[in-house]
Amino acid sequence: MKLKSTNILLVSILIFLAAASRVVFSQAHLYNLAPIGALGLFSGAVLKDKRSAFLLPLLAQFAADLYFQFFTNTPGFYDISQFFTYGGLAVATLIGFGMNDIKPLKVLGYALGASTAFFLLSNFGFWLHGWNGYTFGGLSKTYIDAIPFYKNTMIGDLVGSVILFGVYALMQKANSANTQEAKA
Repeated sequence: MKLKSTNILLVSILIFLAAASRVVFSQAHLYNLAPIGALGLFSGAVLKDKRSAFLLPLLAQFAADLYFQFFTNTPGFYDISQFFTYGGLAVATLIGFGMNDIKPLKVLGYALGASTAFFLLSNFGFWLHGWNGYTFGGLSKTYIDAIPFYKNTMIGDLVGSVILFGVYALMQKANSANTQEAKA
C-alpha cells in the first residue's frame, strides 16, 4: 500500500507528538503518562496496513529512546526489559485490531485493556531484570511498586485515545459532509 503524502505527514506528526509527549512528561517526572499505548491502539484499529500499524507506536517509542540516550542522563536503551516494553506496545496494537466498531465506550474499554496488557508485560520484563529477586514475592513487589506508573499509563492512554479517536471521528464526519456536498 502506498501512502499518500498527506498520510505520511499525518503519521510523522503522530510519531513526533507521541515521542515528544513521552520526553516532556518524563522530564517533568510524570512517567508513563505519554499516550504511546493509545497510539498503538488507534493505529491497530484504524490503519489498514498492519505493518504500519505496528510501526507507528514502536517508532514513537524508539524516537523518544534515542532522545533519552543521546540528550539526557536517562538511558534510552537498557536491558532485556526494554523488549517487553516494546512488546507491550505491540500488544496494544494487536488489541486495536480487534476493535471493529469504534464507539466511545468501546474505545475506553479497549484503552483500559491496552494499558493493562502493557502494565503486565512491561513489568514482567522488569521483574526478569532481577532487582526484586526471582521469586513470587519479587514478582509481586514488582507489580505493587509499579501501580503508580499503571495509573499514569491508564490516564495517558485514556486521554490519548479520546483525543485520537475523537479527532478521527470528527475528520470522518467532515469528510462525509464534504462528500455529500460534492454529490449534491
